[in-house]
Amino acid sequence: MDEHVILSLRDTVSLVATGPRALTLETSAARVTLTDLSPGMHAAWQVLAAAGATASGIASSVRTTDDVIASTVMGGHLRRCDALGLLQYSVVADRHALATIVPMVCGFYFSAAAIDADTRLRLSRFAYCRRLDDTLILESPLSTARATLPDVLGGALVGSLAQPRTCGEVRETLIASRGPDALHLGAVQSCLTLLAAAGLVGTADGEGRLAEDADPALVQWEFHDLAFHARSRLGRHDYPFGGTFPFIGQIAPSPAVAPARSTAVVELFAPDLGRLGAQDPPFSEVLERRTSAREHGGAPITAQQLGAFLFRTARVRGIRPADGSRPYEATSRPYPSGGATYDLEIYVTVHRCDGIAPGLYHYLPVEHQLEHRAASADALAQLLRDAQSAAAASGPPQLLITLASRFARLSWKYRSMAYATTLKNVGVLLQTMYLV
Repeated sequence: MDEHVILSLRDTVSLVATGPRALTLETSAARVTLTDLSPGMHAAWQVLAAAGATASGIASSVRTTDDVIASTVMGGHLRRCDALGLLQYSVVADRHALATIVPMVCGFYFSAAAIDADTRLRLSRFAYCRRLDDTLILESPLSTARATLPDVLGGALVGSLAQPRTCGEVRETLIASRGPDALHLGAVQSCLTLLAAAGLVGTADGEGRLAEDADPALVQWEFHDLAFHARSRLGRHDYPFGGTFPFIGQIAPSPAVAPARSTAVVELFAPDLGRLGAQDPPFSEVLERRTSAREHGGAPITAQQLGAFLFRTARVRGIRPADGSRPYEATSRPYPSGGATYDLEIYVTVHRCDGIAPGLYHYLPVEHQLEHRAASADALAQLLRDAQSAAAASGPPQLLITLASRFARLSWKYRSMAYATTLKNVGVLLQTMYLV
């Protein structure tokens, strides 16, 4: 570590004295107790919890207050806490905090060789900047650490790496945009070293390609797919996850069933469940006889068949009001849904159906009705053409079922996994429809 890199405890780490010579560092994911601390080591941890210091400054302070042995032990404590993701690293130069590397998971061990002045670096194609509260952050689904960029210079530095550049070229770019006193070369080099250690930038070859551009596995990933994959599950980030109810007390939960918007409805046939139970084929037979057909029959599907299909797959069997264990209204339906949220709405585009006029309809699962929705003939024709093309069918489908998500039903309860959950709900409903 050099003079520009400041070590400090992460903001989420609590430092508690648990004895005259002991301190406990704790986050929601990790906890470590340090014992037999000398006065100098104890003071050093207080500095790390406050403004932070350089690695050399910490070592010198402990060595001066105590001795060389204490300084060596302090270094071991730092490495241990580093591996637990309790430390963060900042580049500060000319009163500017350029970037801070913040580990997001235990196991991110910060180790970095200084970037050579002639090394050409480039931003990973998976890296992206966004606003988090009042700060710009840089992160990547390939990295388990993020960089905060509290100063405009840090953002300009990252922006300059869209093309391969050396440390000197990056500094020249900053000078061109920010003036001659922007930064000196050592600070730029330190900042690039941190970003490279976090996997946010990489070394570019003579053609400007990074190692990720030659990796067959990574080449086949698109940015948005990998970002979704990494951020919608645990293991690679520290963002709130699961049923945290982030908007409870701020926004009322959406009703369990979307209200009707039209009085033009079609009553649907409801089959006899007792008869179905006696006459339906066994489940194994349904699976074994399953096949795909892309040729539509000559006779149109009937309103009775459509009514039986929707009744067996998607009707509301019952509504459960909110209670102490679940602060939102829920329903029971033939298919399962994450948290009983049932965010999916069913729309039916009718092309040919005996008993129902062509048009766009919304399924009302409580009433078991089709609610007519206004839509232009051109828009409906385009929907049917797109469905025919996607299915490689010989003609437009007689009926097109479109699923839409009332996403607020999920995002009101879940963090990080809401979009992943709606996709899983789609899969469950489609499988239920397919087997029926």
